[in-house]
Amino acid sequence: MCFDQQRFMLMEEMIPSRRVRSADENIRMEVLRGELAETEARLARARAREAELSRRLENMKRFLSVMQILETYLKRRLCEQQQALILSQMSSSVPKNL
Repeated sequence: MCFDQQRFMLMEEMIPSRRVRSADENIRMEVLRGELAETEARLARARAREAELSRRLENMKRFLSVMQILETYLKRRLCEQQQALILSQMSSSVPKNL
């Protein structure tokens, strides 16, 4: 017997025979198909929710980045204004008759 014939015979042994299913088996198969469809639908909803949350997270990260830039700018402006005020006060307190 050649190798291909042996392989074919092994494959026949592994594949279940095509027999007619009983009514109970058909009902169970339909129940399983329904459960599979529900599971796939839940998975699709979970993936959509994950995508929405990821999008919102990226938006929040961008917003936070903008807020940090604004904070840095405002701190720098405050320092500049405080220094200008100090210089202004110092120059006004120096006697003019020197």
